[in-house]
Amino acid sequence: MDILLKILIALIALEHLYILYMEMFAWETLGKKTFKKALPEDMFTPTKGLAANQGLYNGFLAAGLIWTFFITDPTWSTNIAIFFLSCVAIAGIYGAWSASKKIFVVQALPALIALLLLLLSSSYFS
Repeated sequence: MDILLKILIALIALEHLYILYMEMFAWETLGKKTFKKALPEDMFTPTKGLAANQGLYNGFLAAGLIWTFFITDPTWSTNIAIFFLSCVAIAGIYGAWSASKKIFVVQALPALIALLLLLLSSSYFS
């Protein structure tokens, strides 16, 4: 279960690095393809700075999840993972509510599954 959990956390971190890239550096290309239903096409250029700011926050989420792999104390690593996975889940739930239902499946659901696995793992409760 620990290996599966680490793979899931790594995939979630990679997803947020991709979101960082899309929002900070490719908002008018990849962002336009991804959010074409949520935002009129003429709004991508004027919102480039706002998207870059959002991308930076996604980078912080990825960094926090990646950080968990370098913390040697299992309890501390688990608690940090719980915090950052909770942040990802909350951001995904809010994004699904405010922008696109697809965000729940792509962002919140993997984080919620990872949180559940983390909380159910024997290493957390031992």
